[in-house]
Amino acid sequence: MVFSSLIFLFGYLPLVLLVYYIVPRKGRNIFLFFINLLFYGWGEPVLVTLMLVSIVINYIGGYFVEKRKPDKRRMRLPLALTCIADIGILAFFKYTPLICETLNLLPFMNISVPEISLPIGISFYTFQTMSYVIDVYRDDAPVSKSLVNFGTYVALFPQLIAGPIVRYKDVAYQLEHREETLEQFNRGVKLFMVGLGKKVIIANQMGAMWDAMLATTTPNGVLGNWVGIIGYTLQIYFDFSGYSDMACGLGNMLGFEFLKNFNYPYISKSVTEFWRRWHISLSTWFREYVYIPLGGNRKGVPRQIINLLIVWFCTGLWHGASYNFILWGMYYGLILIIEKFVLKKLLDKLPSAISHVYTIFVFIFGWVIFYFDDMGKMGDFIVGLFNFSDGLISADALVILCRYAVLLAVAVLASTPLMTTLYLKLRDKGFMWVLETVFCVVVMVISVAAIVNQSYNPFLYFRF
Repeated sequence: MVFSSLIFLFGYLPLVLLVYYIVPRKGRNIFLFFINLLFYGWGEPVLVTLMLVSIVINYIGGYFVEKRKPDKRRMRLPLALTCIADIGILAFFKYTPLICETLNLLPFMNISVPEISLPIGISFYTFQTMSYVIDVYRDDAPVSKSLVNFGTYVALFPQLIAGPIVRYKDVAYQLEHREETLEQFNRGVKLFMVGLGKKVIIANQMGAMWDAMLATTTPNGVLGNWVGIIGYTLQIYFDFSGYSDMACGLGNMLGFEFLKNFNYPYISKSVTEFWRRWHISLSTWFREYVYIPLGGNRKGVPRQIINLLIVWFCTGLWHGASYNFILWGMYYGLILIIEKFVLKKLLDKLPSAISHVYTIFVFIFGWVIFYFDDMGKMGDFIVGLFNFSDGLISADALVILCRYAVLLAVAVLASTPLMTTLYLKLRDKGFMWVLETVFCVVVMVISVAAIVNQSYNPFLYFRF
């Protein structure tokens, strides 16, 4: 993993950018299409075929949807067949083991659970291809007249592995008419370095603290357990937002503008606000392509509640083929329903500090459900968060806390917009370009050193 990361940073990426800007503008999508497949095939050589099948199915689906306009009834058949194919492929590769395990709970069933390799990023690119056909059906996006351009959109390597989920209508114009600029490239380099630092310097260390807390042989105590899960809370944020920043930065280097995927979710004062700030591309996708088509809030309160539960069941299931993800999705669905119909007025009246503490407790508890796929271990950990009979903090947990205390404080500060606000106030000052350059170089050097010296772990969201 260390070797692969260094090859990407100092070999693959510089070479791709060099060739990309040498190639004439009309040939850049062709180059990107093949280099995207090479990138995906680097880790999944056999499953490149699956991606190509998905690209062809959705390209043909979009073609027939467009061809049958404006007759909505005739358009529905190719739309339905394409979506069924997309969901079927995703379900087979991602959910077959879970389906077999669930059926085996019946006393008369004994199905062997197959071992199926999960294609990296399949959840992300499947949602992207589905959004294309649906947007063409809705007349929200033009049909792609070039298989290469459409394939470039689906397999675009910056956001292929772990998002953000880029809808076709957001980049349709850019695919054919983008104009790369030096200012955009410079912005992309800085954003990429910030994302790399988030992942390697902060997320990996917070993950190491969490792993160390889990590995202790004696109970950590209430405070020790809370420190551990806070570490995981920070790890998953910096891991995923770091990748999203890197993806957006790489997109900028290639002339693309991707929508922001995170907006400091941990400063939220309600769970509703949290989900407007966390994984924005996924929340937007489910709202646009599931919640609103189901009727949204247009068919009365009972139907709205059912629609919300369906959306959050799907959101949980999207994250993984495990019962804890479904439980996690339903947990948020129920809380959001309660907030919407019961707590909204109360939260609006509460002091900001209290509503913020409430939200922090909800999402930290949510990450407990998200992390533990063993229900017994999940229950034991939840009990440990409130069981003072194990003491406040054990000696081992205290040592771990002291070891990571400074970085923990840095991570908490970096999860707020404080530093960004300060930067925006000073960015027009003449000296800021020097500080920006020094900051990016220092982050890059520390990140590379960390990659070389740490036991480098892949992005958490690669498995989704």
